[in-house]
Amino acid sequence: MPTYTSDNKNKVSGTFTFRQGVHPPESKELTERRPIKEIRLESGKTVVIPMSQHLGAPCKPLVEARQEVKAGDVLGSSDAFVSAPVHSPVNGVVKEVSAQPHPSGRKVLSVVITTGQEQPPQQPWQELPDTFDSKNYEPEAIIKAIRDAGIVGMGGAAFPTAVKLVPNPQKPVETVILNGCECEPFLTSDYRLMVEAPEAIVAGLQLALRAAGARNGIIAIENNKPEAISSILPVIKNIDTIRLAICQTKYPQGGERQLIKALLKRNVPTSGLPLDVKVVVINVGTASAITWASLEGRPVTERIVTVTGRGIKEPGNFRVPVGMLLSDLLDICGGLTDDAEKIILGGPMMGVTADNLDIPILKGTSGITVLTTHEVSRIKETACIRCSRCVDHCPVGLVPTRIAHAVKARDLDMAQEYDMMACIECGCCTYICPAQIPLVQYIRSGKTMLRTAKGGVKRK
Repeated sequence: MPTYTSDNKNKVSGTFTFRQGVHPPESKELTERRPIKEIRLESGKTVVIPMSQHLGAPCKPLVEARQEVKAGDVLGSSDAFVSAPVHSPVNGVVKEVSAQPHPSGRKVLSVVITTGQEQPPQQPWQELPDTFDSKNYEPEAIIKAIRDAGIVGMGGAAFPTAVKLVPNPQKPVETVILNGCECEPFLTSDYRLMVEAPEAIVAGLQLALRAAGARNGIIAIENNKPEAISSILPVIKNIDTIRLAICQTKYPQGGERQLIKALLKRNVPTSGLPLDVKVVVINVGTASAITWASLEGRPVTERIVTVTGRGIKEPGNFRVPVGMLLSDLLDICGGLTDDAEKIILGGPMMGVTADNLDIPILKGTSGITVLTTHEVSRIKETACIRCSRCVDHCPVGLVPTRIAHAVKARDLDMAQEYDMMACIECGCCTYICPAQIPLVQYIRSGKTMLRTAKGGVKRK
């Protein structure tokens, strides 16, 4: 842990946490010491850019087959308020515009590009110009830059960031929280970004504060990341509006609702948003993207991805083009080990299993975790023993087993009575269940059933 001198002790507070949660093995040692490596695609490779990489309205394609494109060109956009344009990550030629496999398991309308021989030079992403001053950027210009760059929540949620930050007179923002907890096991992309590019991250928070009209900025980092804390502290030393909050290492400390509760003692309503308690939460990757969009008009065409797990030969942290195929990224990492069993998009707690290697890396893809046969549980589900461990550890205070039983019985009214839609799908209940009941999977299924039920099911 860093030493708190008279110069920085007033910038740090802690240790913050929330009730319940779990402590799964962190397993971050595989990649936490591996610097971010730049990945450049060679000529003839394929990238797939889905028109839906965000929550909200999908984009409409603006290009067609055989059309030449340059890195940064807009490939699709939408006039909808809740949406984000998508851009080409490479110089190349559009091969086709068609439905392609998507990490969601569906096929999504996408622009398929074949990379050309000439690619743009690598762009800087760590050091800011000495002349940077957030006061030189008007709030409206920052919001426009964020929207034009197609920035979304890069921690996984992929909610359009411009929508989060645009001022709302009815719901003014007091505090912007920069979420650097990265509580998901195995993943270290945010950690490495904080260690290697603290200036760009802090600048993004300053710009977000100015855009939202907020007075206070808080950088939240778990106490298992001392190098990140040491990197951030000198950068915020002379910034009066920003302080550092050190949080206990616990899952899901990085959940928006849990983080707001831990730091500010405010409860986000079940059907509401952080904005309802005058807060906005942004991920460190999102903050970095805000910086380069505002300074240079740079769109989101790449992101930091952790490829990790004992089922991959050469794990690491990589700066990759958005749209790069999963198969190509795994090849760069040396391929799978002989005992690789499951590929997860994200981490083991909230990630989803990949059923196809020809799917693209999206703006919200923070990591790829490859588990071995030994690590994948093969214990069969047994009857609930009424131990209440899922209740004791649920960070939202639900009774997961009751919701799961209602879903299994296809009683959606009952599932709603138990507040199914309040579940944040963190997976704590499944992790802690001694009967090996996949509780969070049942709850996810119930939500899907509810959304697709003919005529809908109204909440009581």
